Amino acid sequence: MADCKPLGFLIGLPFAILALALSLVGAVVWIIGSVLSCLCPCCICCTGLANAAMSLVKLPVKIIRWFIDQIPC
Repeated sequence: MADCKPLGFLIGLPFAILALALSLVGAVVWIIGSVLSCLCPCCICCTGLANAAMSLVKLPVKIIRWFIDQIPC
């Protein structure tokens, strides 16, 4: 665990909690977009919406990793 940086984790935790709320919204949008793109394949915008929502779902992990990488030691 030479790469363990608990300070970066603790600093990034409040931001990750906010991102978790956004990821829950993103998950709902992703489910709706996936269902709409399956029902009507001609709606290409629903696929883009589902992909954007998927990036919202991954946001908490990206934020924690970013904060951990910012701490030098």
